Amino acid sequence: MSAKQSVVLTGASTGIGWATAKVLLDKGFRVFGTVRKQSDADRLSAEFGKDFVPLLADVTDEAAVQQAATLVGEMLGKERLAGLVNNAGIVVGGPLLHLDPSEMRRQMEVNLIGPFLVTKAFAPLLGSDPARSGKPGRIVQISSVSGKMGVPFVGAYSASKFALEGMSESLRRELLLYGIDVIIVGPGAVITPIWDKAQAEDFSRFDATDYGPIIQRFLAFFAEEGKKGLAAEEIGHAIHRALTVSKPKVRYAVVPQRFKNWTLPNLLSKRMVDRILGKQFGLMKK
Repeated sequence: MSAKQSVVLTGASTGIGWATAKVLLDKGFRVFGTVRKQSDADRLSAEFGKDFVPLLADVTDEAAVQQAATLVGEMLGKERLAGLVNNAGIVVGGPLLHLDPSEMRRQMEVNLIGPFLVTKAFAPLLGSDPARSGKPGRIVQISSVSGKMGVPFVGAYSASKFALEGMSESLRRELLLYGIDVIIVGPGAVITPIWDKAQAEDFSRFDATDYGPIIQRFLAFFAEEGKKGLAAEEIGHAIHRALTVSKPKVRYAVVPQRFKNWTLPNLLSKRMVDRILGKQFGLMKK
């Protein structure tokens, strides 16, 4: 039997994924990390060493995901996987009234269907296959503050994370049958490339809409909040806790300026938060 426990982590190439791989490796895990490019696989292998095993797979490609699960299964022998971290995700921004349906589908495909496909493929290694030995593993779903609170202009992203949280709750209850736990980690602002990519998106196509000037104000706010974000390693440590503590919470909110960004909005009524956000971004009807 291998002395090291093994974890599968999706979206390992940058940001939260990269930081989580580093934290888990430092804690003595073997990490199987999905990447979409061979160049990322080579880079991560060089950075992390022999206990990092890259898996070349897009989480939306069912055949590639299944192939990755088969490879991990072979490397595990008859052991079980200690954990699966569904981290891969994208942010699609823009006002919902002007968003192309294909953009909403892409958002859902990556952030919801991806974790669904990955979970199905790796569940036998986590504990649904009785032929494997060891403790059942845990699934950690990377959600967001936006999985509990809808913010203007990231409605597609928020929808995908709300959906992920609902799916995760049902899954946690279904997987009681196998002793596989499902835990959500919901970060607030984190200093990662995902927000740089979102900011780099061309929003000029919305300039002619009623939302044009408002989006510019939102993007400026968004950039400022991003600078106050948590280091990605903090999320990695929260994921490590979720995988290892004896009695994990069902959800960890890892949020900077926690009272302002999490506690207070959850104490106030939804209508009050509507008015606060409406005034902040200039959305109140005149």
